[in-house]
Amino acid sequence: MPRPPLGGQEMEVLGYVAEHGPISVGEVAERFSASHGLARTTILTVIDRLRRKGYLMRKRVEGVYRYSPTVPAPELLRSLVSDFAQRVLGGSPQPFLAYLLEEAELSDRQVAELRKLVREMERKRKGGRS
Repeated sequence: MPRPPLGGQEMEVLGYVAEHGPISVGEVAERFSASHGLARTTILTVIDRLRRKGYLMRKRVEGVYRYSPTVPAPELLRSLVSDFAQRVLGGSPQPFLAYLLEEAELSDRQVAELRKLVREMERKRKGGRS
């Protein structure tokens, strides 16, 4: 079952928790207070929404709740990208590819990674036609 969509602030907090979890609300709030000026109560609200939407789980460790994603980070990222592509781009990759071509400043390493992904996609398509 698809999870509810995320707002921008939720995506940022979720990405940070996925990168640094298991992590406490206080640790997340410390980071977002410094970079975004957000209060601890705001972060607590965002984390609670993410937990209710099924993106985060919590575990009590020495009296403090520590939060982590409900799925591994790579799977989470694929799911978020898929949701975005369906909801915002109508499932079409063209707008995103146009953005990469016209707006993004990609490093040589990133371009090489994209080429690798295109080769993999072509390999899979050829394998599916046999």
